[in-house]
Amino acid sequence: MAIKKGDILDERKRFPDSCGLVVKCTGGGEGFQKIFCCGHELTEEDLVPEILSSRGRKRGPLLPGAMLEERRQFPDSCGLRLMVMDGGAGLQGIDCCGHLITAGAVHGLRFGQPREDFPMPTGQAGTA
Repeated sequence: MAIKKGDILDERKRFPDSCGLVVKCTGGGEGFQKIFCCGHELTEEDLVPEILSSRGRKRGPLLPGAMLEERRQFPDSCGLRLMVMDGGAGLQGIDCCGHLITAGAVHGLRFGQPREDFPMPTGQAGTA
């Protein structure tokens, strides 16, 4: 089973009592199997044409807009990229290409913290 760019999976479609994870595929996805969240397994049965009502969704450590990239943890993969749209408090992992993608695959800056590979300048700055 595969997903493609633009596909939206909404946990609320089959599990209304869940945290309400919503993810959108932004690339890859040929090896996608399922998402584990709140003790449920999200599959292609959870595809929706648009996001359902967001009332009562519980956000987790991955804020909306966070990108999960399979290649960050597994370079030999199909390159699945998912964007968290809402919810996610119960996200445990994503099964793709026989790998389990976790929150460690998040791409981008952590708000409020400097990047490790780009040191913050010290001393005076600006023009006099």
